[in-house]
Amino acid sequence: MASTETKTTERTGLAGIEAGLDALESTATGRTPWRQTFTEKILPPVIAVAVVLVVWQALISLKIVDDPTKLPSPGAVWDQFEESWRKGELLGYIWTSVSRGLLGFAFALLIGTPLGLLVARVKFVRAAIGPILSGLQSLPSVAWVPPAVIWLGLNNSMMYAVILLGAVPSIANGLVSGVDQVPPLFLRAGRTMGATGLKGVRHVLLPAALPGYVAGMKQGWAFSWRSLMAAEIIASFPDLGVGLGQLLENGRNALDMAMVFEAILLILFVGIAIDLLIFSPLERWVLRSRGLLVKS
Repeated sequence: MASTETKTTERTGLAGIEAGLDALESTATGRTPWRQTFTEKILPPVIAVAVVLVVWQALISLKIVDDPTKLPSPGAVWDQFEESWRKGELLGYIWTSVSRGLLGFAFALLIGTPLGLLVARVKFVRAAIGPILSGLQSLPSVAWVPPAVIWLGLNNSMMYAVILLGAVPSIANGLVSGVDQVPPLFLRAGRTMGATGLKGVRHVLLPAALPGYVAGMKQGWAFSWRSLMAAEIIASFPDLGVGLGQLLENGRNALDMAMVFEAILLILFVGIAIDLLIFSPLERWVLRSRGLLVKS
């Protein structure tokens, strides 16, 4: 009798555990309510921006900072935006820098990806190049601008060279980190099923290393964007056009703080936009494909 009760209790416990696991694995398929989306994703950044604007305006209104050459009012910066828009220059500033940044980043991906695979899979190459890549990643991007100007002159090639030198080490190191975290069982299973050589890299190694690779790409974009801004600030030349870095330098030379703040805000806006439009969806896709993020 006691044995029967024990077995019944065990079956009940196992059924409860199974139900709990099923609940954990289940995903919500309904659409997230608009109110929840608004309160969780839209309202917090809006409040943060509003607080910054209120504090900014308070510094001007209370005359804590009463020198417009040091801190312009939000209204003065807005007027600067309107003037650039009326002149048809605002989108040109953004496109000049964004087009350079994205193209340079694409080149960095083409170079950094095979380099990262080579360093990750060949011991001699890792021993020879691995420390150099780590050192290059820690080197400030602005340090590459003077030699790039001397080697290539004041042209777009110089800009792309600075972007590559800033982004490639981060992309390669991110991929190396991702490959190092791939369980050896995955590679053995792939070889058993015939996924060897380039086929194994494409179908097993790269997909398994994707989290580290995406993290490296995100960091590589940040480095490439900062490298580009440094190059545009230092190596200004009329034939290169006016990008956001050049706009920042023009404002400094003219002692026009409204223009300086316009450039800073545009640089910040582009960085946030690229992250929201490209890298955040990519990261969510990677997490969701591994069951780490429930699709809502």
